[in-house]
Amino acid sequence: MISSLALIFLLSLLVGELFHKVQLPKIIGMLLVGIIIGPYALNLLSPAILNISAELRKIALIIILIKAGLTLDLSSLKKASRPALLLSFLPATFEVIAITIFAPIIFNISRLEAALLGAVLGAVSPAVVIPKMTELIENGYGKNKSIPEMILAGASLDDIFVIVLFSSFLSANQSGAIDFLSFASIPISIISGVTLGLLTGLIVSNVFKSYRMASETRTIVVLALAFALTAFEELIKAYLPLSSLLAVVAMAATIKLKSNKEVTNEIAKDHSRLWLGAQAILFTLIGAAVDIRYTLNAGYSAILLLFISLLIRSIGVLLSLLFTPLNRKERLFTIFAYLPKATVQAAIGGIPLAMGLSCGSLVLSIAVLSILITAPLGAFLMDISYKKLLVKNTN
Repeated sequence: MISSLALIFLLSLLVGELFHKVQLPKIIGMLLVGIIIGPYALNLLSPAILNISAELRKIALIIILIKAGLTLDLSSLKKASRPALLLSFLPATFEVIAITIFAPIIFNISRLEAALLGAVLGAVSPAVVIPKMTELIENGYGKNKSIPEMILAGASLDDIFVIVLFSSFLSANQSGAIDFLSFASIPISIISGVTLGLLTGLIVSNVFKSYRMASETRTIVVLALAFALTAFEELIKAYLPLSSLLAVVAMAATIKLKSNKEVTNEIAKDHSRLWLGAQAILFTLIGAAVDIRYTLNAGYSAILLLFISLLIRSIGVLLSLLFTPLNRKERLFTIFAYLPKATVQAAIGGIPLAMGLSCGSLVLSIAVLSILITAPLGAFLMDISYKKLLVKNTN
């Protein structure tokens, strides 16, 4: 495991920097490193690290969620609350409907199997989107209209909606009936996650005010509580739907709001340093989870389906932005931000195959292809366009 970690850090950071020098996003290089050294290519990673890959990816994602919460401007987010809410489900809904309509035409599968495929593909990747939005918030791009905050919030909620859809369609493919009651868990998980995060953030900020601590200690406390919130979701999920992802962001945002500015700046700086290593772990292991053998099964028909679904998804993004002050350039940037897929697809793409569903191989093939195409494409388009499409706040 030690040698695998050394390989991940050295190669991903080196290749990431090389990609950065030729004006390409670092994460594309890191994803490629993961694919090449992963079990489906050169197989250079220890089975021990692959066995805990999902947990390591979750740790890395928690770190960027804390950083996102500490940079989030709640007053700006309030202004963008309506489009953020629409972005949390409308683009994904459009994509699921598009795949449900077109997949049976392109492939020999049922509508229900197509809906399951749509649910796998429907989620935007927080691992790709949130770091970029955090960077834009820090640098003042789009701040005048709260665009990064809007996208960050929408992308965080999007995953909850899509995973509920996936669970419902997976059960339906097994039993033949959709459990509509499961959709009630979406607003419950949002409300419970935000509430728990706010309460935790208030307690922590009061503790920080009452007791003197080294900045490193405060950072570890915040990180440990974020881990605890994530573990708590697993503990109570049978009794109460709860989004630990939102809870972590809400906790960090509340700490920023209620604590001394110097304290939150120190914690944010510490998490920025942690993120340098965490992103190497996250994107390399996402790449390692990609079984490129399945891309050969997908073929050109899968690429056609992907681009049809992305086009219709983009209509959902534009509808979410109706009656907002965003201009054409800013709306185009939001479309780019809603293209990347990686985290959720890597996590759930193989489940239908593992459960023995007849569509499982096709679902995994297209999920893998969606990561390989949309994660680099979305990251690249955001990187090359944000300076041209977004206004920089000079204050």
